[in-house]
Amino acid sequence: MKFAKTLVLLALSSLASLAMAGDIKPFSQAEFDQLTVAGKPVVLDISAPWCPTCKQQKPIIDALMQQPAYKDVTLMTIDFDSSKPALKTFKVVRQSTLIAFKDGKEVGRSVGDTTPSGLEALVKKTVN
Repeated sequence: MKFAKTLVLLALSSLASLAMAGDIKPFSQAEFDQLTVAGKPVVLDISAPWCPTCKQQKPIIDALMQQPAYKDVTLMTIDFDSSKPALKTFKVVRQSTLIAFKDGKEVGRSVGDTTPSGLEALVKKTVN
């Protein structure tokens, strides 16, 4: 009985944290346009599976997106190797690039930063 209660509490706390998390989804130009026209905060994460810097950034970015302060931020992932039109649109020349948008405008860009404080400062620009 005690185990069942513990299991239920863990499940509920997981659901609560998901409710506070920002969205993480693959990039879609149509959805990006919808979000930015509506003035929603968006961060683009341009990465490649073979990129060591991207691998360092991922857990930091994922942790940031779990914080209540960023629950309204949508993180859209763009694959550096297979999304050349998006790279051209956003003038991206390197993987491990993050671009922050607020009220439909670019408010920050980071290339190769793997510091938690630097990445949080970029994401914070979308909500302040």
